[in-house]
Amino acid sequence: MRIGDLSAATGASARSLRYYEEQGLLSSERGAGGQRQYPESAVERVGLIRTLLAAGLSTGAIADVLPCVADETIRTPWLAGRLTEELRRIEAQMADLRRTHEILAGLVDDYTIGSGHYN
Repeated sequence: MRIGDLSAATGASARSLRYYEEQGLLSSERGAGGQRQYPESAVERVGLIRTLLAAGLSTGAIADVLPCVADETIRTPWLAGRLTEELRRIEAQMADLRRTHEILAGLVDDYTIGSGHYN
C-alpha cells in the first residue's frame, strides 16, 4: 500500500510515517516510480508505534521494545522491566508537575488582587 493509503488506514500523517521510517520503526520498499510501498502488516505496526508514543515513550525507547511488543514469541522478562523503567520515568515527571502546579497555584493565590484564592 502507498503512504497515503497507510495514512488513511491508521490516522497517522504521511509526515509521521516518514518520520517513523527515519527512526527505524517502520520500513517500506520503493515502487517503480520511487513511491513508498508498505506491507499490509504496517497498519498494525503503526498502531503499536502510536500506542507506545501515546504512552510517553520516546522513539528511541520504542525502537528498543517494538520487536518484543510486535512479536510475542520473543518476549522476555526484559520487556516488562524496560516498560517499568518508562513507567517510573513518567511517574517522576508527574510528581514534578504536581510540585510545579502547587507552587504556581500558590503564586496565583499570593498575587491575585481581590479574589483571594485560585480554584
